[in-house]
Amino acid sequence: MSQPIQLVIQITARPGRGKEQVAAFERLAPLVRAEEGCLQYDMHQVSDDPDRFVLIERWASEGALAAHDATPHMIEADAASPAFRAGPAQVIRLDPRPLA
Repeated sequence: MSQPIQLVIQITARPGRGKEQVAAFERLAPLVRAEEGCLQYDMHQVSDDPDRFVLIERWASEGALAAHDATPHMIEADAASPAFRAGPAQVIRLDPRPLA
């Protein structure tokens, strides 16, 4: 059995545009959470910066993550994000094995 895929995604909005990132996430989250294989999809704001965010994603399999990336709502969200994001999101893929 394969391990879940775990991602930590760092997002920085353009200065003063963090509210647009929050609004985009609020529209997108219910769609993503309803996808087959989505185990977690939660965004947190960095406590001292209203324009920085961390998104935590967990997917049941590589196939579920690939299907997620190809959904119309993700393609649309990716196309719209440059309007309010400072640059591309930084995706960090975690090793599924805990260290201790």
